[in-house]
Amino acid sequence: MEEMNRTQFNGFILLGLSDIEDIRILLFVFFLSMFLLTLTANMLIIMAVQCHARLHTPMYFYIKVLSFLEIWYTSSTAPKHLSLLLSKDNRISYGWCFAQLYMFHSLGTTDCALLAVMAFDRCMAICNPLRYTTIMNDRMCRCLATLSWAFGFLTISIPLAMTINVPLCRAHIIDHYFCDLAPLLALACTDISFTIAINSSVIGFAIMFNFIFILIMYINIIWAIMKLQTNAGRMKAFSTCSSHLIIVAIIYGSAFSVYGSPKGPQTANYEKLFSLVYTVFTPFLNPIIFSLRNNEMKIALSGIFQGKWHILMLK
Repeated sequence: MEEMNRTQFNGFILLGLSDIEDIRILLFVFFLSMFLLTLTANMLIIMAVQCHARLHTPMYFYIKVLSFLEIWYTSSTAPKHLSLLLSKDNRISYGWCFAQLYMFHSLGTTDCALLAVMAFDRCMAICNPLRYTTIMNDRMCRCLATLSWAFGFLTISIPLAMTINVPLCRAHIIDHYFCDLAPLLALACTDISFTIAINSSVIGFAIMFNFIFILIMYINIIWAIMKLQTNAGRMKAFSTCSSHLIIVAIIYGSAFSVYGSPKGPQTANYEKLFSLVYTVFTPFLNPIIFSLRNNEMKIALSGIFQGKWHILMLK
């Protein structure tokens, strides 16, 4: 089959989720509800941290940044997915497809980097409490947050550049509900072993580097906690890390399930299923996990719902 001329190439067709015709409207209502709840929950977290003076600490600063990130992350895939379910318009332009691919993977990589920064923050708070406020000052917090975003967007620019130059000649049908790397590269008509190797190496490095960094931080945290003399002190230290650990387990568990599993035609539906975990459920669960397991956050959210803005700012 001859290679498609890029000047005549108009876009792609997204197949979406398989065998859903009978429940298409039900799925649209469900995913729309999840999208709106995700936006609302994360915006409430941002408002709570911004308005509650007692939450103006490094830990809550990073929770606020994470919520801001999750809003963009879920927005990178949800609108087109909802459009596909409602109108059956499964077309996506060439430019928007690659923009979606870049935003989705860049924000996902930034998410991993930010979780590593949050682990570093917890490590400093528990292992070096006397110097914690000096080390994690406002300038350091903003610098580390900026580095997380830069790491995510610069890292994924390499797979984007490799993928965008791959010649596509097969029927431009993407077996997914958004533009992801693996189903897009399946349309290639030449040997792309080198491209796949580079993409896998870059994304694998980004995931494993941050994951190993988090492991090292928690080894230090556990070592420091074991040195504490009282059970109350140990429980308090563990409780400050529990929410972060749950989020790390969910995000890295789903990432390893998708990117660490063997590829093949039979795995397409499997990958779509696990993709729903980190595109739909994780951005929704993050603010819930951080708020339900944190009394200060509960107080701040309660104040917002009761309209006690002026009291929160003074506390």
